Amino acid sequence: MLNRVILIGRLTRDPELKYIPSGIPVASFTLAVDRPFTNKDGEKETDFIPIVVWRKQAENCASYLGKGSLVAVEGRIQVRTYEQEGQRRYMTEVVADNVRFLDRKGEGGGRAAGSGFEQYGTDPGGDEEIPF
Repeated sequence: MLNRVILIGRLTRDPELKYIPSGIPVASFTLAVDRPFTNKDGEKETDFIPIVVWRKQAENCASYLGKGSLVAVEGRIQVRTYEQEGQRRYMTEVVADNVRFLDRKGEGGGRAAGSGFEQYGTDPGGDEEIPF
């Protein structure tokens, strides 16, 4: 079985960095990804995809990316559930294994766009609650 996704888009907001109780850093942001076709009115549509990044890569994203930064994200789709007001809710997101910074210096909205920095990491196994 295979669960892989590759996305290229721009951050809609600065990454939000938090630490789970065990001290592991986790960052989240939303990626705006244009669809490769136009709708019936000739306009492009955009999907807004939640991204979760773990460990050192999370800290690097929080330090070097900002609203408008162009990135490539490689990871897996994850669906998690939680209870809210007695109802079961579902959250679909991409857990990033690799985030590549694609902006050149001075382009996009990133804080250190064009740094060429790339970090690899994985989540801690999904056993801990994400504080978002």
